[in-house]
Amino acid sequence: MKHSLDKQEKYTVVTVDEDKLDAAVAPDLKSIFVTQGAEGVGSFIVDLHLVRYIDSSGLSALLTANRICNEKQGTLVIVAPTEHVMKLIKISQLDKVLNILPTVEEGIDLVFMNDLERDLQNEDE
Repeated sequence: MKHSLDKQEKYTVVTVDEDKLDAAVAPDLKSIFVTQGAEGVGSFIVDLHLVRYIDSSGLSALLTANRICNEKQGTLVIVAPTEHVMKLIKISQLDKVLNILPTVEEGIDLVFMNDLERDLQNEDE
């Protein structure tokens, strides 16, 4: 699967460089999330601006990333989904579960905001 990783201290940006996120490439994407999670990454920003089609296996890969982020008290943000991808996310009602934003920069802001909120909650306990 063609992709790029931009590893930062608090998050990793995964840019999917594929036209289709389907059964042919979704296992590779899941593997990236699992490997990065095992290396300590707790938050992912997944850039889908190049993906024009997604199927159930692609959505499953995103849910794998969501589970890993939840386990590590991190944040998953899906950014820049194309119209067709967003339509399928809405049909599957994952728009109610996933954080979806228009740009990577907004995704980064959300990761930092969620980290700050968690830190403040932990101080109150």
